[in-house]
Amino acid sequence: MNPIAESLFKEKLPYLTQDIPGIQGDLKTHPEDFIVEEIPAYHPEGAGDHLFLWIEKKEISTDNLAKHLSQTLGISKRDIGKAGLKDKQSVSRQYLSIPAQFQNDLEKSNADFFEILETGLHKNKLKTGHLKGNRFQILVRNSNENAFEIACQIRDIILQKGFPNYYGTQRFGHKNQTVHNGLELLLNPTSTSSAKLKRNRSLLRLSLSAVQSALFNQALSRRMQDDLLFTVLNGDVMKVSESGGVFITEDVEAEQQRFNQREIVTSGPIFGPKMKQATHDASERDEFILEFSGLTPELFSQYKKLTSGTRRAYLVWPEEIQVQEEKEGIRFCFELPSGVYATSLMREFMKLDGV
Repeated sequence: MNPIAESLFKEKLPYLTQDIPGIQGDLKTHPEDFIVEEIPAYHPEGAGDHLFLWIEKKEISTDNLAKHLSQTLGISKRDIGKAGLKDKQSVSRQYLSIPAQFQNDLEKSNADFFEILETGLHKNKLKTGHLKGNRFQILVRNSNENAFEIACQIRDIILQKGFPNYYGTQRFGHKNQTVHNGLELLLNPTSTSSAKLKRNRSLLRLSLSAVQSALFNQALSRRMQDDLLFTVLNGDVMKVSESGGVFITEDVEAEQQRFNQREIVTSGPIFGPKMKQATHDASERDEFILEFSGLTPELFSQYKKLTSGTRRAYLVWPEEIQVQEEKEGIRFCFELPSGVYATSLMREFMKLDGV
């Protein structure tokens, strides 16, 4: 493993509810234990050149389902649209889009691992990020004694304070191999292994994004360790909760009040040439993360289109989290915005880093 990757994952990410024991337990014992449904940004209009498929899939990843549609329908994989990626070990409902000309060929794609629930025409191809969020039903089996009471206690704290917006472990690949690949692309772009990675556009994007995500997790971790998760700093890049717009903090007291009212939220770095730069105290923190990792801003400029950079909220405030005690275990029901990992919320309840 690359020594930089080792340093990025050397320490466990801190928990918001560090002083409360976790319920432990098992996640995703069966696909039905992890049910996720997209909350679409929009629905088919009824006319257009793209056919939206509202599908339910089981034990297959979104990418592999797209590959199946590509092969069985004779469609270029690039012409298949998706708003988000859903795990293999789950029951997932989401939209995919295909060119409308293949509508009469859909029976060719029939398989046991997915079902087309509805179809509808739309003028545009579905693109990554075109969703409001996701709705989850998650069952934790074999949890600790008093798990329900503990879960309710943690739930109440999270509803009051929010939870840290970490990227989930699935982002980094088995034994963090995807991060290793991304570092190889950044540090040794002309190597043989980099040349192989560049031939797979999807893997190239995932590998570079994994490095950006790991650096963000480090920035968030350090913010928590320094007890600054709920503190607005001079020069912080704030995100407007409603619109997602960003701006630099100049009046710390005023922005702290808006933060406390959940109008705005502090954000961390997704490094790249177009990332909104923090200033003053907040800038020093961003710079430290790069120095700590041994990387530089220039490295991300090698792949401008894939690592343009942005800001990601440090905190997520769920509107509701239902906790239900059932015969099989403890069930959690909640909604999260697009890009937020359910496993990052569940690790607060379970106190397990591998979920």
